[in-house]
Amino acid sequence: MQAFTSLILASFVGYVGAWYFGMVEGNFALLLFLASVVTGIYWLAERFYFLPQRQKAAEALVAEATRRQAKLGQMGINQVDGDVAAGRARILAQPWWLDWTAGLFPVIIAVFLLRSFLFEPFKIPSGSMVPTLRIGDLILVNKFHYGVRLPVINTKLTEGTPPQRGDVMVFRYPPKPRLDYIKRVVGVPGDEVAYLNKRLTVNGVAIDTKTLPEFFDDDVMRYFKQYEEVLGEKTHGILNDDSRPAFVAGVDSFAFKENCRYSVEGVVCKVPQGNYFMMGDNRDNSLDSRYWGFVPDKNIVGKAFFVWMNFGDLKRIGPFN
Repeated sequence: MQAFTSLILASFVGYVGAWYFGMVEGNFALLLFLASVVTGIYWLAERFYFLPQRQKAAEALVAEATRRQAKLGQMGINQVDGDVAAGRARILAQPWWLDWTAGLFPVIIAVFLLRSFLFEPFKIPSGSMVPTLRIGDLILVNKFHYGVRLPVINTKLTEGTPPQRGDVMVFRYPPKPRLDYIKRVVGVPGDEVAYLNKRLTVNGVAIDTKTLPEFFDDDVMRYFKQYEEVLGEKTHGILNDDSRPAFVAGVDSFAFKENCRYSVEGVVCKVPQGNYFMMGDNRDNSLDSRYWGFVPDKNIVGKAFFVWMNFGDLKRIGPFN
């Protein structure tokens, strides 16, 4: 059993290491689920088999020591060599391979349930959501706001609140669902979204914007034009890069592409039922629905709402729109 457990732990460490260094594409939800199942099996085995066996052996040791002491006492020998308490403690001690499996189960299952049904942490890897979110921001995502979903298979159990225009949402990237993306909801089912000449219009109504002072992005060491935009009930900042053209280049093939019309001015899309149109706040530096299409409801992960840490700038901590 010890050798078998060593093999399992070595495989787990090897997979995590390969995932961390980008050698394989990992699915952390699946990995955590498997870790919960495996450590749960060891916990049950420890609780109902291994621990009772050790307790029985410890009781036998104590009983044998008691009989021996009684027999020696009849012979007038009261000083008995050996530390029964220490021997009992050694027998009851959990072996290392159970300590690293059954011992970790309560922690692993707590983390699994917390990130699957309540809140999940994410790290912002790119500048597509600047100025709202910066590279290195560690954020929390509400997993139940849009409805409770089963982990791994992502099947919805409860409806929750439908995504609203202006929400910052984490979702599974449609072309490669193993990857998580974060963008802002611009269009909900039935909306006609137009992004022409770098102006956003929803259902024929231009979205209100207000010019703000230029934004200096210290990640790329450049100034960008900055605007305040009101989308739904959310007021947030957006950036535009005058050096980038208005037309959308390098568009992929995607489901319901026939709902979109592309021109030199930009794109107009009719959002199909059960789907959402997503855009980054850094409008000219974001690969979003303009390029790879709509996000189906089944790909939704949760609603982003709070920066809980940025090691480079502690002032970033707090809620955002």
